[in-house]
Amino acid sequence: MKVVIPGGSGHVGTLLANTLHRSGNDVVVLSRAPRLAPWRIVSWDGVTVGDWSEEIDGADVVINLAGRSVNCRYNATNRQDILESRTRSTRAVGAAIAASARPPHTWLQASTATIYSHRYDAANDELSGVLGGDEPNIPKTWMFSIEVARAWEAAFNEVELPSTRKVALRSAIVMSPEDGGAFATLMTLARFGLGGQAGPGDQYISWTHHSDFTKAVLWIIDHQRLAGVVNIAAPNPLPQKDFMRELRRAAGIRVGLPAAAWMLEVGAMLMRTETELILKSRRVVPTRLLESGLAFDFPRWPDAVDDLVRRREVRTSARLVSPGPR
Repeated sequence: MKVVIPGGSGHVGTLLANTLHRSGNDVVVLSRAPRLAPWRIVSWDGVTVGDWSEEIDGADVVINLAGRSVNCRYNATNRQDILESRTRSTRAVGAAIAASARPPHTWLQASTATIYSHRYDAANDELSGVLGGDEPNIPKTWMFSIEVARAWEAAFNEVELPSTRKVALRSAIVMSPEDGGAFATLMTLARFGLGGQAGPGDQYISWTHHSDFTKAVLWIIDHQRLAGVVNIAAPNPLPQKDFMRELRRAAGIRVGLPAAAWMLEVGAMLMRTETELILKSRRVVPTRLLESGLAFDFPRWPDAVDDLVRRREVRTSARLVSPGPR
C-alpha cells in the first residue's frame, strides 16, 4: 500500500511508520520539520492544502496523527495551539482527500480516549460509553481536554467523502520502550522513587502496548466493516495504584512513594504539564475490535510491562556498549 501519515514525525507516528515501512509499504510522512528517515518525509504546514496533497491523490490509506502535544501547561497560548493544530489539520486533510482524483479508500483519524467521562463504575466502549463534560466537580482543565476531543471529531465528521471509509481512532496511551514516550517517563519517575500511588490511586489507567497499537491499525485497514468510532486500548484497564505496582515489580524497584493531589499539582507545574494526565479515570475498552476478532498480544498489563521493561533494558545495554562515532 501507499500510506500517507500527516503529523507522523512524533513518537506514535514513528512507531507506526516504522512498522508499515518494514512490511514493504510505501510510507510518506507529512511533517512541519522534514528530516532524514527510512521513509519519505514531505513538508506541509498542517493548515493549507499545498503541494503535499499530491501525495494523498492516489494513496491507499491516510492516517492523520497531526496535533500539538498535550504534555504542557494549559495556558491560553497552548490551549489555542492544541485546539487549532487538531481541527485545522483535520480540515486540510479532508479537503485534500475531497479534491483527489483517486481518493484513498481509508482515512484513519487520530482521536483520544480522553473524550470519555471520568468514571469508576463501568468501562466506556464505542456502543454504550459516556462522553465527558457532564461530570460534577471536575477541574476546568479536564473540561478543556474534552472540548478539544469533541471539536477534533466534529472537524473530522463534517467532511463528506463518499468514496473513502472514515475511522476515528479513540486511542489510549501508547506504551513503548522508546525514549520520549509515556513509558520512558514513568520509568524515570519510578527509578527516582516517585512511582507510587497518585492521588486516590483508584482512577483507571487505559493503555496500549505499542505492538498492539500498530496491530490494531493494520487490522482496521484490512477490515472494511470497521467505520466510525473505534477504541484502541488494551481490554483490561486497571487502577493507577495497581498499574504502578506492576511497573515497579517488573523493573525491580521496591519503593514507590505516594503523592497526594496537591503534591502532584506542584510537580506538574515544575514539569510544565497537567495533573489530568494521571488523575483522570480513563476506563476504556475496545469492544468493536474484540467483536471483529482482533486478538491482542498483550491484553493484560503485567505481561505488557514485563515485555516493555525487558525491551527498554536491552536498548539501554546496547547504548552502553556502542562505541559511538570515531
